[in-house]
Amino acid sequence: MDISFEQLKSMVVFAQVVEHGSFSGAAKQIGLTRAVVSYHIKKLEAQLGIKLLNRSTRSLALTDAGKDYYERCRIIAEQAQAAQNQIENYRNEPIGTLKITCPVNVGLTMVVPALSEFRHRYPKIELDVILTDDVVNILQEGIDLAIRGAPLADSNLQATKLCTLNTCLCGAPSYFLKHSRPTSPTELEQHDWVIYQLASNVIDLKKGNRNFSIKVKGAIRANNATARTAFVESGHGLGRIPYYDAWPKIQAGTLEQVLTDYTFKDIHVYGVFPPGTASSRKLRLLIDFLKDYFEKELNKIF
Repeated sequence: MDISFEQLKSMVVFAQVVEHGSFSGAAKQIGLTRAVVSYHIKKLEAQLGIKLLNRSTRSLALTDAGKDYYERCRIIAEQAQAAQNQIENYRNEPIGTLKITCPVNVGLTMVVPALSEFRHRYPKIELDVILTDDVVNILQEGIDLAIRGAPLADSNLQATKLCTLNTCLCGAPSYFLKHSRPTSPTELEQHDWVIYQLASNVIDLKKGNRNFSIKVKGAIRANNATARTAFVESGHGLGRIPYYDAWPKIQAGTLEQVLTDYTFKDIHVYGVFPPGTASSRKLRLLIDFLKDYFEKELNKIF
């Protein structure tokens, strides 16, 4: 059976439906109405003579045939996107929109200033920036680049390391007026901590060839790094804080470091993106720019 151009379009729509988990999500991403997306899926199933999706009012599930067919449709969609991205490379000046997401604290402190400079350099690239500490579904939300402080978990995505953030242990002067200053890892368990919910409550330390893992506890838990640091500044407990965030406050005297002769687990920051965007010139420009910018800014601290 020959494949028509209309069926190719329906195959791309089907791939988008699967990746976004809904007709409405796919419609938003590709600029069609939900009714048109539904039409393409029904027509595709009629042409193939087989059911691809089991649909209910709340969810979609691939049939066995749909799973196999999706893998082929996904490749077609990715190749079409790669072809579009390749054309960008022939433009003298990059143009288009980049949708970016990152955590709030690192976003406000590092990413937004970087994107501001990037936008001055490439004024025809539009930016759609989402600051959230939630882990956004990149495919469903149409994200071009997600900045995350964790290794890649989803094998359907690609990632590149943007920078490494050193961390340190800090407390406020007001906290140390009421509590002894820790001088060894074992003393950390006796202190109050401001717990960052998105990270482990186990503190890893190293000195020479000796490694320590200390489980900490505290009466305050926060799912936002800015809130965590603010509570530490207010004297509610100790906290493991990225050095780029702590350094201005250490200089201002609102935070003090402890156990400075120990090293702590670094935070590796990654740029995560869908495989179909890997050849996009504007995305490559942004990733390279962020790597250079972060290196320059972090070198100012150390």
